[in-house]
Amino acid sequence: MATIIRSVDVALAPDQVWDAVRDWGHVHQRLCPGALTDCQVEEGVRTVTFANGLVARELIVAVDDEARRLVWSVVGSALLTHHNGAMQVLPEGSGSRIVWTADILPHDAAERVAGFMDLGCAAMKTTLEG
Repeated sequence: MATIIRSVDVALAPDQVWDAVRDWGHVHQRLCPGALTDCQVEEGVRTVTFANGLVARELIVAVDDEARRLVWSVVGSALLTHHNGAMQVLPEGSGSRIVWTADILPHDAAERVAGFMDLGCAAMKTTLEG
């Protein structure tokens, strides 16, 4: 299993950042506009569309307000046989650090998934600080 970890520091208080992260049905507007172009929600699942046209169906596993942590799993993917993603908002100096982890199979998808995560981190920083 490949593990990919990315983090991004944001000049906003953790509660403000968490408010955007926990609003998982509006990820394409509040966190990653540009990297994501759409998000459709149905009972515990979001279907996100990436800027390159890739569509992923994500089962929301946990929303932990105390830990400021969101967990999801991509289901029914032609690219991935396993995916577990987690995003946590931590205090960092006078702002926040968003830590994003993805555990995936197959291993050879790691570079592609890491690229999506890099684009997402850049979009989050721009959006949240903008």
